[in-house]
Amino acid sequence: MADEEIEAGEGGKKSSILTYILIGVGVVVTLAITVLATMYFVGFFDPDSAERIEATVQQLEMDAAEARQRAEDLAKGPDKETLDSPELTRFENTYMEIERPLVANIVNSRKVMQIKVAIMTHYDDRVVANMEKHAFAIRSEMLDVMRKIDESRLSEPSFRADLAEQLKLAVNSVLEKYEDFGGVEEVMFTEFVVQ
Repeated sequence: MADEEIEAGEGGKKSSILTYILIGVGVVVTLAITVLATMYFVGFFDPDSAERIEATVQQLEMDAAEARQRAEDLAKGPDKETLDSPELTRFENTYMEIERPLVANIVNSRKVMQIKVAIMTHYDDRVVANMEKHAFAIRSEMLDVMRKIDESRLSEPSFRADLAEQLKLAVNSVLEKYEDFGGVEEVMFTEFVVQ
């Protein structure tokens, strides 16, 4: 009887070991199937997935290189910018000298002022032609401006600049009156004498 129990006990141990082995093999097979199924659904076994992965890796490397370059540029600080100077539109200056001097008496004085002037324009030769055409009217208007000057103004530091501006306005007013366009940009003195 004791022998029968031993034999029966050994058979029971074999079945329990076999059960454990079968459970272990089942777990390993289930894990293998799960891993393989996951790899399949992720696209591991696709032939072009390797190319796609390489392209993605290359793109990420390029992005990282650009980011690294930007970081280095920011670390250096901003470069000094050199700006191009804009092209300035330069006009041709045309000059014309009024040949005869202008002579006028100073108000409330025995002094006489004699000037010779030249005009400058940025416009074409029509302004010069208009000046020659209306020379008498322009001369008369300039003399009227000169006749209003009194002796106290002669000592002012800005007298010559003020007189040149007044003469320019006078010339332009005559040209606008007769030709509907002035065009004189500046009046300059070529001679200036007060006696």
